[in-house]
Amino acid sequence: MDRQKTIDDISLLGGHPALDFVNTVDSRGGRWGPDFLNSYDDLVAWACRLDVIDDKEGDALLVTANRSLSDAEKELGQAKDLREALYRLFLSEFDESQISPNDLELVADMVRRSLSQQTLGQVGGIIEWRRADAKDLDAISNRIAVLAAQLLTSRAERRPVRACQGRNCGWLFLDQSRGGHRRWCSDKTCGSNARVRKFRAVQSD
Repeated sequence: MDRQKTIDDISLLGGHPALDFVNTVDSRGGRWGPDFLNSYDDLVAWACRLDVIDDKEGDALLVTANRSLSDAEKELGQAKDLREALYRLFLSEFDESQISPNDLELVADMVRRSLSQQTLGQVGGIIEWRRADAKDLDAISNRIAVLAAQLLTSRAERRPVRACQGRNCGWLFLDQSRGGHRRWCSDKTCGSNARVRKFRAVQSD
């Protein structure tokens, strides 16, 4: 029996951290789930994989989470609320669905919190904005919101976001294909499965 995937080994196929965050739900196609974010520890592990936070910040957040499990559980729920808002916002590029002002405001609120924690610093003689160390439990969500807002507002300068057409997938990805008509999150998985189904359907006729 195959071992069920965890947050540590799920594929990263979105082409951007915000899309890979949305894809922490295994399937958004014919079925929903399973969800790979089952604890605040999972959220930290994912953020470290994607370099949203570094290992030192991750360790500090885990200490804080263990001190207040109820606060960590609450923040996990807020992170999932952000994830679903981002899913709807990015999916609208693909299916031209109506954008919810509430989803936009949720992202904007988290972006404002993240930016309010930045400070001006000097690095190598150059003055630049520097983000604060991730100490509060909402730091991961706030950083993801900033990354997502940058992607959302760069629509005119980048490739479009697509949704995988696999029967039990629905993952989102940046379409970097030459022709701009990519259909699958991965040609080796969803694309291959679709071709097998098509072949079997032809054989059964």
